[in-house]
Amino acid sequence: MTTEQGTRRRNPSPLPLLFLDVDGPLIPFGGPSTRHPEGYPTYLPPAGRPDEGMNPLLARIDPGLGPRLAATGCELVWATTWMDDANAYVAPWLGLPELPVVFWPDETDEDMAERERTGLHWKTRPLVARAAGRPFVWVDDEITGADRAWVAAHHAGRALLHRVDPRDGLTDADFGALVEWLDGLAP
Repeated sequence: MTTEQGTRRRNPSPLPLLFLDVDGPLIPFGGPSTRHPEGYPTYLPPAGRPDEGMNPLLARIDPGLGPRLAATGCELVWATTWMDDANAYVAPWLGLPELPVVFWPDETDEDMAERERTGLHWKTRPLVARAAGRPFVWVDDEITGADRAWVAAHHAGRALLHRVDPRDGLTDADFGALVEWLDGLAP
């Protein structure tokens, strides 16, 4: 396809995926926190959002993380047991639009046996399947070396499996690691 100027337009490759867990990366827990030794800060709900009946741990989510996540240039995808509730409660808290959600398949006996044998996280296989060869970042507090090794052996694209300390949640250092990896994707 050509433009009026006669230059060829190329279809850009799809954005890298950023699979995002909620508990741990966004909602810190399990202190003592190195960043918050006096206890976790709490934040008010976004204007216009009633907080009655909401999960009380939502108040630990720093709304400032939303713009930082959006600025990564990735396609954000919920990879959490919150599933659709992440769009109902967490996305508005962060000022994010509704995001795609990974729906977890039922685990087979073979999957459970592999997890027991290898220490593979139950999310690893479904996330690689969802990525379908696209570059991806997975931000979670339960990632191990077993997950990294399995992804390296079974995913054709580039991947960053970034473990977040659940006591601190996402930090400047975590965002620095994401930016550095994403910068390495540029042609």
